[in-house]
Amino acid sequence: MNANQKLRQHLDSLLSGRGAHEDFDAVIADFPVRLRGVKRKGVPYSAWQLLEHLRICQWDLLEYTRDPKHVSPAWPAGLWPREVAPPSTAAWTRSVGAFRKDLAAMRKLVKNSKRDLVAPLPHAPKHTLLREALILADHNAYHLGQLVMLRRLLGAWKT
Repeated sequence: MNANQKLRQHLDSLLSGRGAHEDFDAVIADFPVRLRGVKRKGVPYSAWQLLEHLRICQWDLLEYTRDPKHVSPAWPAGLWPREVAPPSTAAWTRSVGAFRKDLAAMRKLVKNSKRDLVAPLPHAPKHTLLREALILADHNAYHLGQLVMLRRLLGAWKT
């Protein structure tokens, strides 16, 4: 295995969440319906708001990476839902599914040996696939950590 393949393997592992922190599926698994829209004192977001923020930002980074015509939502308002609680269980399920789908798409880009990880993006010469994938992994890890902490505060996390 050459260095490029090893880098892709490490990056894929980082994106998957396997390593130094919990992965998305572990954090979101069996999240109690009654707690999805609950905010705790001192915590600015509910689980729904964090989930939607993760989904929106991941989608935005993915589309920015692969679509030169992509226009990002307004910052910061366009990256956070206004609602504290999901409008329905189906909305929660759709958000989880969209997150998984977009994460799989970014992982596929990273694993594609025909894509140069360090070549400038055609529409953003100072940015690369590697940069965007690292930002995505970092952002996801940060907010998944917040979701774990919120679950702990709500008494809904395994100890």
